[in-house]
Amino acid sequence: MPKLTIEGIGEFEVSEGTRLVNALEDLGGEPLHRCGGYARCTTCQVEFLHGEPEEMTEAEKTKLESQKNLGKFRLSCQCTVDHDMHVKVLMPFSESGLDDPGKRPEDHITP
Repeated sequence: MPKLTIEGIGEFEVSEGTRLVNALEDLGGEPLHRCGGYARCTTCQVEFLHGEPEEMTEAEKTKLESQKNLGKFRLSCQCTVDHDMHVKVLMPFSESGLDDPGKRPEDHITP
């Protein structure tokens, strides 16, 4: 099983293929996901400290390019845990002032 390290939270084994945004939520990483995981809002942004995926969904690429954020951060709703990763959640729910993080994304990426 891949190891997911969440900066400031801990290190966890995660089932391969788990959607990163859901793993983060389940393990206390507090990601926002205001659009429900469809690469529309960019609130689930993470910084990869190690193990950034080489591939990117077309939805993530399009969204990041349109906002001139390509290369600045990644969208956890568009990544799966398929190897060891170390991430930092850039917009934690507890710091957002919002009532909830958003509707839980589906288990599979559905841009």
